[in-house]
Amino acid sequence: MAAIATVLVASACSSSSSGSGGDQATLSKDGKGKKITVWLMDDAQKGWPEVVEAAKKEFTEQTGAEVDIQWQTWTNYTTKLDTALLSGNGPDALELGNTQAAKYIEAGSFVDLTSVKSQFDNSDKWLDSLAASGQSADGSKTYAVPYYAGARVLIYRKDLFDAAGVTAAPTTVDELKAALTKVKAANAAVPGFSALYMPGQNWYSAVSFGAGPFGVKGVIAKKDGEKWTGNLTDPKFVEGVKTWNDLQKEFSVGGTTTDEATQDALMAKGNIAAIIGNGWEVSAVADPKTGDPALKDKLATIALPGTAAGSTTPAFLGGSDLAVPSKSANPGLGATFLQIYTNTKQQTALAKHAIPNAKNLVATYKQADPANKATGDAAEGATWFIPNSPLWSGADETALKNAFGAIAAGGDAAAELKKAQDTIVKDLNG
Repeated sequence: MAAIATVLVASACSSSSSGSGGDQATLSKDGKGKKITVWLMDDAQKGWPEVVEAAKKEFTEQTGAEVDIQWQTWTNYTTKLDTALLSGNGPDALELGNTQAAKYIEAGSFVDLTSVKSQFDNSDKWLDSLAASGQSADGSKTYAVPYYAGARVLIYRKDLFDAAGVTAAPTTVDELKAALTKVKAANAAVPGFSALYMPGQNWYSAVSFGAGPFGVKGVIAKKDGEKWTGNLTDPKFVEGVKTWNDLQKEFSVGGTTTDEATQDALMAKGNIAAIIGNGWEVSAVADPKTGDPALKDKLATIALPGTAAGSTTPAFLGGSDLAVPSKSANPGLGATFLQIYTNTKQQTALAKHAIPNAKNLVATYKQADPANKATGDAAEGATWFIPNSPLWSGADETALKNAFGAIAAGGDAAAELKKAQDTIVKDLNG
């Protein structure tokens, strides 16, 4: 199936700067006697089946068409999707990961939803990262609709913070530094202790700090016309990276040649007071098999504080998007199903289980469980996304890892970021 992926990317390389030129969407309610096929991940089947059933019912009432939900799993999904989209045997609507969307958008695999975007509930309030992931590289067109998200937050040992005299959660980066200083001092006798475990190659965290003063638009690179240009050397981005570097040098013993992959297991060993990770990592740290269940009630989370009180350091959001294949047999009905499935009613119901797709609905998610507040706050704040290009690859992530690892080891921030930027821009421009 590697050849299929190559074909998609080759198509992307020849596309225009504003997107793939896919068919313009329509919203159809002419479905009498028809049945559409929708591919959804089994996360919904396990987590919010009632939302899916409610959307199916509403869709049938409005259009007269039936809906066949075909449940999918993430394993080998890209291969299955490649095959279906190229053969023209794909569904009428589908779910995909937000980092998977770019190659299909640029290859013309999805219907252009720009003309009907305003008819989707809350489309002017969609979460930053999810909205960006469904757009053309220059952000001018929309090909995929945000579905739901997951966010990175500060996960910390409340018992260790309390014991060090930190009884209130920090609300700014300066307060975080002050809190970590106390926690570090209180545990000076603990071998290999990290008040904040932040290994040098944790590029997601480093970029988040860079985005703090820089902003969330085109954080790593942006497309100007037909060419990508880099932003890693922007003075404001470098300024934020220096804040990250100060934190990792002062409070982490994570080293300069590792990333965050093992941080949950390491935190479970007891000599780490805080990490920056996805919300679900709380469960991983306290997992009875791979972590320490005794930590379950000692862990707390907050959105990573920003430089000003009430602000957050921009987070990278993972999550899913929804799209209509260009070769769909019923694209108008597929788009209408997505419109209904992501309307305020369904997203409010989904918010009891996961972060919904719009900032104005996140309050429901936070009210559903006190544990949701941190990830909800992160999602409501400014969030960033990788360059939306099919040419973004693991090699570019490696370039970032190497740059931040070198900075953590004492290298000049601007010089190391320039090296990464040169590699990334070259890759993105083919």
